[in-house]
Amino acid sequence: MIKSLPPVALVAGPTASGKSALALALARRSGGVIVNADASQIYRDLGVLSARPSAAEMAEADHRLFGIGDGAESCSAADYAALASAEVAVIHASGRLPILVGGTGLYMRSLLDGIAPVPPIDPEVRRKVRTASVSENRVRLLSADPDAATRLNAADTTRIARALEVVLSTGKTLAEWQDRRAGGIGGTIVLRPLILLPPREWLNRRCGERFAAMLDGGAVAEVKALLARGLDPELPVMRAIGVREIAAMLRGEMTRDAALAAGQLATRRYAKRQYTWFSHQPPLHWPRFHEPLEDATIDAALALLGAGE
Repeated sequence: MIKSLPPVALVAGPTASGKSALALALARRSGGVIVNADASQIYRDLGVLSARPSAAEMAEADHRLFGIGDGAESCSAADYAALASAEVAVIHASGRLPILVGGTGLYMRSLLDGIAPVPPIDPEVRRKVRTASVSENRVRLLSADPDAATRLNAADTTRIARALEVVLSTGKTLAEWQDRRAGGIGGTIVLRPLILLPPREWLNRRCGERFAAMLDGGAVAEVKALLARGLDPELPVMRAIGVREIAAMLRGEMTRDAALAAGQLATRRYAKRQYTWFSHQPPLHWPRFHEPLEDATIDAALALLGAGE
């Protein structure tokens, strides 16, 4: 008799699309365990600004990998994949359903498809790349890895720098390393994915309302505490949406209204990038849910996740 593979649910999509609410509804119905797949929600420093589930929500269902990391330490995709893989195994051993939820595509790909075995980057190469401007790096990338330079957004500082430092340090492009991915759990599970892609107008309104609520609900204190630590401004926790805008307000460089508008704009732009990624990058057979996630539609979304099976 062939043993069936254990299931894993995946709720993905842009910020403010309703992922956490849907994951919680699925956990209530299935008795499953929610596992974070969002880079910002990893850090304990960003409870409010990352829209981490509230204490009341966490009390309703078992949650894993939320607020476990110190912002002074970057949690790489490889770090995340190791942590999440271990949690999934523990949850399966307990006979429950792991429910991955988040908006960080790189985290999800690393967990499911495996990690590209990129060697450590030469420190001097990294220093030169990370201190250059994005335009300078893109010119160099056009020569060293034209496919990546063409594919990446010309203003994407982080990804352009990463692609350039990899090819300069290793002699192989990032795409070549990614073709050698290993260690993913995708072949050991039955994945039940759902991507939330609600109407953009609805999503943009939610983004604006969410950031305003964050500003009134503790985000300012979070950023003040981060600034007091004197952390490297290039750390992921310091580059999270809203941190720079609120920091500028605290330094007197922006009024509160200006910081609110800037944070709302940054949130909408981030959601737009995520929306584009989740529209095109995941496999086409993964279901997409295009309705606003509300009381009237949540059962339809749960049905696509196999709730009740």
